[in-house]
Amino acid sequence: MAENLNPMPGSDTGSRSNRFMEDGVFLTWDDLWVTVAGGRPILQGLAGYAHPGELLAIMGPSGCGKSTLLDTLAGRQGPKTRQGGDILINGRKQVLAYGTSAYVTQDDALISTLTVREAVYYSAQLQLPDTMAKSEKNERAEMTIREMGLQDSMDTRIGGWGAKGLSGGQKRRVSICIEILTRPKLLFLDEPTSGLDSAASYYVMSRIASMNQKDNIGRTIIASIHQPSAEVFQLFANLYLLSAGKTVYFGPVSAANEFFALNGFPCPSLQNPSDHFLKTINKDFEKDIELGFANGIPTQEVIDVLVKSYKSSDIYQMVQKEIAQICKQGGGALQKNKRRSGLFNQCHVLTRRSFINMSRDLGYYWLRLGIYISLSIVLGSVFVHIGMDNGSIQARGSLMMFVASFLTFMAIGGFPSFVEEMKVFERERLNGHYGVTPFVIGNTLSALPFLALVALIPGAITYFLPRLHPGYQHFLFFVIIIFACMMLVESLMMIVASVVPNFLMGIIVGAGIQGLMILVGGFFRLPSDLPKPVFKFPLYYIAFHKYAYQGLFKNEFVGLTFPNNVQAGNGSSPTITGEEILKQTWRIEMTYSKWVDLAILFAMVVLYRTLFLIIIKTTEKKKAVIGKFMSATWNDKAQVTKGER
Repeated sequence: MAENLNPMPGSDTGSRSNRFMEDGVFLTWDDLWVTVAGGRPILQGLAGYAHPGELLAIMGPSGCGKSTLLDTLAGRQGPKTRQGGDILINGRKQVLAYGTSAYVTQDDALISTLTVREAVYYSAQLQLPDTMAKSEKNERAEMTIREMGLQDSMDTRIGGWGAKGLSGGQKRRVSICIEILTRPKLLFLDEPTSGLDSAASYYVMSRIASMNQKDNIGRTIIASIHQPSAEVFQLFANLYLLSAGKTVYFGPVSAANEFFALNGFPCPSLQNPSDHFLKTINKDFEKDIELGFANGIPTQEVIDVLVKSYKSSDIYQMVQKEIAQICKQGGGALQKNKRRSGLFNQCHVLTRRSFINMSRDLGYYWLRLGIYISLSIVLGSVFVHIGMDNGSIQARGSLMMFVASFLTFMAIGGFPSFVEEMKVFERERLNGHYGVTPFVIGNTLSALPFLALVALIPGAITYFLPRLHPGYQHFLFFVIIIFACMMLVESLMMIVASVVPNFLMGIIVGAGIQGLMILVGGFFRLPSDLPKPVFKFPLYYIAFHKYAYQGLFKNEFVGLTFPNNVQAGNGSSPTITGEEILKQTWRIEMTYSKWVDLAILFAMVVLYRTLFLIIIKTTEKKKAVIGKFMSATWNDKAQVTKGER
């Protein structure tokens, strides 16, 4: 039907010099399929391209595959999806991830306790190179904030659960600010106008479009967009229209009306063309045939007509020629963003940012500190003036066990806050803002003062109310053990968060692991009585509670003397030393000192944090390898199928 459409603007390769070909990025995709488990297709044989210096709009009804197409082009499809076809950068096969492009996601993963100014400033310090002065970075950040119309909200906190802050549209603009700081050559935006009114949508999109005139570098910008206004719609050079994963139309925005009109579905006068296109191909709500819409044809038939017409049109042939020409001409591979700040600066910035977040987030440490103080007062009151009689031996052991187990157990309370921080890390990591190592270092250093405070104040109450082993050196060791145990629990929960990102499931898993460690730690069941397979070897030696118990017990009992309950006679002594109690009653290993137990605890902290780092890095590589394997398998099957045909 639509075989005589006008040639596509910009298809002439001679005009590419005007699109900054040397520095720009040409993105092409051909015969692109994406399926999920069970073989259900989400995208079906899509083909298209994106030029530098132009904006490409991906449109379609809800569930048509817009976000899937954007994720696939950006190299961020999920592990349960299978991809087939070719996605090329300047005619080369290249996986887009981890710093090779910028992506503004549909979900705004932002640190809720920061102000707009802080969020963008810290991001500028992380992303922009060390060769830029700090004043230049701050100037770039402020200019970007003003470009997005957020100058009146600079000192407003972003806000989130339980804390009022920015509106949804303002948060979206903050996310855009952060990703356009470096003026990326390839930018993906997933519904950037979501939550914005028509005026704000036009303002934001026009600012994004104007990026192509800066620095004399043509930027390739691809955006999935939902129901743009007529003014916003005209900002796009090309339109990719999807329905049920199939291409309804791909070509210049200016030619879309003609395509629909030639197929019998003209846009009524005074109606927004984008609204008309979406109404025509939206089969979620069947049109009232009595109104005469689309000549009374069912929506599915309308879609089929448009899909077949596009496949047989001149414009489709021009798309294929343009893809072939881009691949033939080729170009350089898109490099990762190497112009970011150095490792030391990243660690410094992330430590400061995380410290501010922890200090402002009541749920991270302050609420925990209040609960710890209350519980310590109760604990100290229960064991007040514990005395030095024989009965105090069991009481001291119970107190040490409670401190090492249940007092540190509540360190999992900060897990939800850490999960939110992980979401921000995942977004920034994928966009190449910084690496895993600076994040781990920054999170560790920023938490130290808070953990020290949480260990010191409740530790002092718990230690001095019962009047435990006198001497400040014993008290300091007691506090340091609590500090080490809290760090260990947080490190354990970091590992859980990297494997189970859902915070509710993470708390359950983390609590279960700690419960098992407490059980085999050597208090409820003495080490010599533990079943040797599994519980004694290896769980007893893996559980950090073993070393916490032993360190606290040695600190408390060594050097003290208690009355002996055994009747005098038979050569028995009227007193019993702490060392004898540790060996006979608690079965503590006395071949090494309490400082070795403490050193083992800190070594386990380093081990857990290193394990977290390795898991994150391994997950990144695993996703890339699986993606390549699945893509190769799909392409091999596709070639076989084509050969059989």
